Amino acid sequence: MFERLKSLFRMPQPAGPPQKIRSFKSSDPTLTQGSLVVDQDGWRVESKGNETVRFFELPNPGVEQCLLAYRAKLKTEDLQGRAYLEMWCRLPGRGEFFSKGLHHAVKGSNSWAACETPFYLKKGQSPDLVKLNLVVEGSGRVWIKEIELSYTPLK
Repeated sequence: MFERLKSLFRMPQPAGPPQKIRSFKSSDPTLTQGSLVVDQDGWRVESKGNETVRFFELPNPGVEQCLLAYRAKLKTEDLQGRAYLEMWCRLPGRGEFFSKGLHHAVKGSNSWAACETPFYLKKGQSPDLVKLNLVVEGSGRVWIKEIELSYTPLK
């Protein structure tokens, strides 16, 4: 009985290496306009308060039973508050679900840091839309570059 209970809470095991779905460059058009400036091979956000910056949406990525990973590099200057990656997955007939990269939040003034937000998909869960955002809580400057969405198949 104890082993059965442990198996319910065990993290799924990878069934292969991570595979890139899509990477983005500063020449790719973003959903949010106006508050973004192309800078340092990425984008700079001049935040005056709390905001969610919508970068990209990927329809039908064609994945299920995997670990989705939204990765990017973040840099901050005089950020009063924190910034982190946010990913939304829309599952047909079930609604939208999110994952927030609070464990990789950045604040203050920092050089480039690799950040990641994971999202686990079970067998039969195949999103028809994935949204990639940057959440800024507070004022200051945030740079983001090397945005990528990848997946790792799970057993």
